[in-house]
Amino acid sequence: MRHRHLLSPITFRGVTLPNRMIMGSMHLGFEALPDAWSRLAEFYTERARGGIGLIVTGGVAPNQQGRFGPDGTVLTSEAELPGHRLITQAVHAQGGRIIMQILHCGRYSRMKDIVAPSAIRAPINSQAPRELSDAEIVQTIADYAECARLAVLAGYDGVEVMASEGYLINEFLALRTNKRTDRWGGDLHGRMRFLVEIVRAVRAALGEAAMMSVRLSMVDLVEDGLAAEEVVAVARAIEAEGCDLINSGIGWHEARVPTIAHTVPQGAWSWATARVKAAVGIPVAASNRIKTPDLAESLIAEGQCDLVSMARPLLADPAFAAKVAAGEPDSINACIGCNQGCLDPIFSGGAATCLVNPRAGREGEFMSRPPCETQRVAVVGGGPAGMACALDAARRGHDVTLFDAAPELGGQFILARAVPGKEEYLATPSYYAQALKQAGVTLRLGHAATAAELLPFARIVLATGIRPRRLDLPGADHPKVVGYEDILSGRQRAGARVAIMGSGGIGFDTALYLVGEDFEADFNAEWGIDRAFTGRGGLAEPVAPPPPRRAVTMLQRKADRPGAGLGKTTGWIHKAHLQRHHVDMLAGVTYRFIDDAGLHVTINGEDRLIEADTVVVCIGQEPRDDLAEELKAQGRHVHLIGGARDASRLDALAAFEEGTRLGLAL
Repeated sequence: MRHRHLLSPITFRGVTLPNRMIMGSMHLGFEALPDAWSRLAEFYTERARGGIGLIVTGGVAPNQQGRFGPDGTVLTSEAELPGHRLITQAVHAQGGRIIMQILHCGRYSRMKDIVAPSAIRAPINSQAPRELSDAEIVQTIADYAECARLAVLAGYDGVEVMASEGYLINEFLALRTNKRTDRWGGDLHGRMRFLVEIVRAVRAALGEAAMMSVRLSMVDLVEDGLAAEEVVAVARAIEAEGCDLINSGIGWHEARVPTIAHTVPQGAWSWATARVKAAVGIPVAASNRIKTPDLAESLIAEGQCDLVSMARPLLADPAFAAKVAAGEPDSINACIGCNQGCLDPIFSGGAATCLVNPRAGREGEFMSRPPCETQRVAVVGGGPAGMACALDAARRGHDVTLFDAAPELGGQFILARAVPGKEEYLATPSYYAQALKQAGVTLRLGHAATAAELLPFARIVLATGIRPRRLDLPGADHPKVVGYEDILSGRQRAGARVAIMGSGGIGFDTALYLVGEDFEADFNAEWGIDRAFTGRGGLAEPVAPPPPRRAVTMLQRKADRPGAGLGKTTGWIHKAHLQRHHVDMLAGVTYRFIDDAGLHVTINGEDRLIEADTVVVCIGQEPRDDLAEELKAQGRHVHLIGGARDASRLDALAAFEEGTRLGLAL
């Protein structure tokens, strides 16, 4: 069997899980929504139906101070049980198992009166915490125990104690945030007392039947974080107090090291988990950037972990585990690590969904029903919007033909394969190619549809995407001027000096490509990660890249900081990478003209020459809607979706959602 280790059962406290796959805890941001509990129940039910071995909920605070913010979920009394029971009953009805994560945010909370072991402000929070008193610490431990007791009453199969990512318990463990001199600070014994007593109290509150997991930071990735031997000592201490499973946490939220974005190599943190796995006798789960069954299988087979914890891959495909069990891992709709639908909205105060699966978090909203009448449907364009629309329309029973002038599916996604770190974006068109075939969609690739060809179709969907906006500037026809598509597709190679006009997402992708074309970065070296774990926090001095062989300058008209519109959780990574490679970023630019010398601009009233052998144009895009006008002139009704309808920005998140909604509505 291809994934025999991954599919082997494992038993905790008399409960046998059918496989080694966990849906890890992930904050979904539903709390402020009027239908939050039913929405959560639908979300977790679909994952349970999809065969995942164990679900861990998003964090639930044990007291009011521990909440994410005013709308944060808390479990402190039996009056709050009905909502939780909606979730547990729904999951159990599908034969699933679910445990509730108990999370006190500490100095990361957005509440007014925030607390921490010491009064040290987090760099990602504008508020400074106050120091907890001894009595408050004792009460907080009791709050954890009471929260665990209530979780069992709510029907959960156990709890997970969150002791990672820089939240309250992690703050007690690390010298970075714990400057106390009383019994809760000082040496490791004092600093881990808070966690040890929480685990002891929670174990007693759970009784012998319920499961307890602790999400422990395997490597903090911050200065004055835990040392390697301290992580092991803490793991052994919680094992001795009755912990059943240690789940891996990687890095603090304030760490300046990426941990889960697409730029992080898959399985990049398994070494940290393996170190703890070798030191304890209870099962240990690996997490972060584990998104394929093959990788998960190899980690377990090699003894680096006992289980794998995946969150975003279960957003992308709730049937992940069932497809592995059915021997169909290639049919999984893979997470591409973009963060655009999940983490970016969460950190901006929104609710999570998924770019490649718009149903995620909105399962009750995206319902597929047979159409009143089966029709012949033409979808023109094989980018995100077109693929999504064609697939859902065909699955509902329509006779669908998808046309695309390109020889392969994907649209703008195809360009991503050239961008370092985005290679896995190609998993999405690969998934759709297989899914469309299974759904019976007729594919006409490498064929530009004409209005005459579309006459026999009852419904016409135009998802023809965008074309790059033409440059209107003296010298725009100079031989050194090229479009970003020419560079990213490899049709043209840039010279030694490059000016990129535009600092949006495409401009950054182009710069990343040009830097990566001449130098393949080593992730650990670039970000200062010490896999030998010889210093605190697992950090080392970053290794500077060699002098660049190509001078790259990015420019934009807006006075904002370049990259201001990039993803909240990934933009800083791209900017830091380009800055290390000496890419100049200029804002508030007025473009004047292009000649043999390069790009002439004005910045702050001063005329400047950006010497360039190549000028790459990334100044936006326009709808590719010519066919729409021709069809409308013939009196045909057309549905315009994706970039063909609105090309104001390249937005795959909106395109997939728009295509899905139309496919379900036709």
